[in-house]
Amino acid sequence: MAAKIGSIAPNLHVSSWVQGKATNIDKEKGNVVLVEVFQVNCPGCFLYGIPEAIDLHSKYKDKGLTILGIATAFEDFDKNNLENLQKLVTTGQVIGETFKALSQYGQLKDGDKLPYKIPFPVGMDMLRKDSEGLTDSKVMDFVEANVPEFRSYNEKERQILIQRVKHYLQGKEYSALTFEEYALRGTPSSILVDRKGNLRSTSFGSGGHLEGSVVELLEE
Repeated sequence: MAAKIGSIAPNLHVSSWVQGKATNIDKEKGNVVLVEVFQVNCPGCFLYGIPEAIDLHSKYKDKGLTILGIATAFEDFDKNNLENLQKLVTTGQVIGETFKALSQYGQLKDGDKLPYKIPFPVGMDMLRKDSEGLTDSKVMDFVEANVPEFRSYNEKERQILIQRVKHYLQGKEYSALTFEEYALRGTPSSILVDRKGNLRSTSFGSGGHLEGSVVELLEE
């Protein structure tokens, strides 16, 4: 069952908490919860998503906001893994495309380390190895969950999209359970839950509107 806006937010599927206390959405009722979803090998996550979450943490941590970081993986499974996440949170070391981008923008210290520390709990999304064969049913389930306007496409456009999805799923070694249950589209992504535990929004990218949404929920 996919998470639904307005309904109780499902708990995060966390294989390991690598920083901070082991917690979850149901344990944070009474607070607004922001879940910042990122990948270790995701430059945009460290240029925009995580710095924005850190800023919100510093402003609103004493006003009823709880922020949780979840490292997920929907690609580059050799890099987006628990070992590299542990290095990241303990030493600040970045790898892969994240290293290349932050190095290019002069945003690293000591050669390969973040210039900031993530101050909130961080966990690793639970990954499940895809052992079943790819079926037409699985392809269509993925299409309909991620492309709600699919039925409005003409037949040629539908077939092109289906072939692209097949190609993507054939190279997909694992399923990230939190990422998929919340039907996220990429990273960085944000999940917002109100004080009663209801899912209020999910968003992809860093558009600068997150603080307004957080403040609105804190004031309810």
